[in-house]
Amino acid sequence: MRKKMYRSKVLISLSLCFLIFGWAIYFISKPVKLLSDCAACTINVQADKPVPTVHFPQQHQASAKPFLTWTKVKGAVAYELELSTTLPEDSETAKPDSNCFYSTKKIYVNGFNANLPLNLTDKLFYWRVRGLGMDGNPISNFSNAEKVYVDYQQDIVIKPIPTSIFNQSTGAILLYPIYAWIPVSGAEEYEVEILNDVPENPNGIAPSMHRIDSAIAKGFDYYDENPRISENPLYWRVRGLDQDGNPIGVYSDAGQFIVNPKAPIAVATFGNSITHGGGGISYSPADWEYSYQHYLDFPTVNLGRSGDTSQTMVERFDDDVLPFSPQYLIILAGTNSLRGGVPAEDVIADLLALKAKCLKNSIRPVFLTLPPINPDNIKRAFDEPTAPDWQEQIQIVNDFIETQVHIDITRDMDSPDGVLPTELAVDGLHLDIDGKKLMADAINADWPRIESLSWRYWI
Repeated sequence: MRKKMYRSKVLISLSLCFLIFGWAIYFISKPVKLLSDCAACTINVQADKPVPTVHFPQQHQASAKPFLTWTKVKGAVAYELELSTTLPEDSETAKPDSNCFYSTKKIYVNGFNANLPLNLTDKLFYWRVRGLGMDGNPISNFSNAEKVYVDYQQDIVIKPIPTSIFNQSTGAILLYPIYAWIPVSGAEEYEVEILNDVPENPNGIAPSMHRIDSAIAKGFDYYDENPRISENPLYWRVRGLDQDGNPIGVYSDAGQFIVNPKAPIAVATFGNSITHGGGGISYSPADWEYSYQHYLDFPTVNLGRSGDTSQTMVERFDDDVLPFSPQYLIILAGTNSLRGGVPAEDVIADLLALKAKCLKNSIRPVFLTLPPINPDNIKRAFDEPTAPDWQEQIQIVNDFIETQVHIDITRDMDSPDGVLPTELAVDGLHLDIDGKKLMADAINADWPRIESLSWRYWI
């Protein structure tokens, strides 16, 4: 997420030659400058614009409540969507469309369930979307306007669209799954259902006979509070509920996942939310591009859990790590503890306890150095304070980690004054895509060395 800055440097000199050169630079760079200054305020628009991924031509018309979906914008915290009765102006303008009949800046997934008025001219409309940063300003241009034909006689099927797709890409195995979906219009909350078999009543509103657990969630995702260990596939689905708890539409299609402790995976990752995944405020661990495991050269099982402290990692080790019997355990622990004011000495004691548990069970622990944080951004994103001596405490822990078998994941993180830059973590804590890639690059580069070490390096 390293941002490109387009600047023109006009060289002024008494020399006529330099003057001409300076004017040449000006005219070449002027169009770029105009693009970046297109908003009323100075908005640095640099990300790739989203691309619609659903189309409704005359041969395949939309219902009165269509789902509109698009590609993610790197670095976007939210999305601004416009629905218009006429073709909007150039997508590179920052001005709202004057013919817009609906707009919102409060979309936090790359999809939206529209609820169309019944009096659309010619039964068609246009929509476009762009990414927004944490401050609500655009970070991308609008997508190309997409024309949608509407058939008001078409049956309306309202059900959330699952976006958590497990076990189909590198790093897509979560001990603590995140169930995410595109919300449905009118829902105040959602019921998530976990099952041990395919539901016998798809497109229904009644619970399945195969239900093993359920939970009520707000918004667009649910972080499972329980580890889901099973040698057989499990399933999940979700439905919308109104303010009185009545169903809105039907259950989503069921998604499948498996976290099999008997699967032959040599490496497990263990830690808090930085290990669990997610970032950019709105993206969860089920957005795989925000997980460092997604970029590793070898398969892993993700045993991370968001919100963990070094102490809670020690407490859950036996239940959550031992069933998988990994050869190596990549450990990133202590950030939440230190920023909350826990002394470095206590965190080091927890790291030693984790090491002892690993060695007792023939597991080779590999510690990762703790990346810096950004207290100002943490405050802006989560309204949480940070211990004033966090830098000193993190350094003490990292000094200890460097005496162990470890990988320094911070070596290529350019952090002025020891503070995590916004370009690597917009919320000041959870590394975004570029930050997760830097973590993976460091691990990939050192992993052959780790595998070459004999047991004596751990003892």
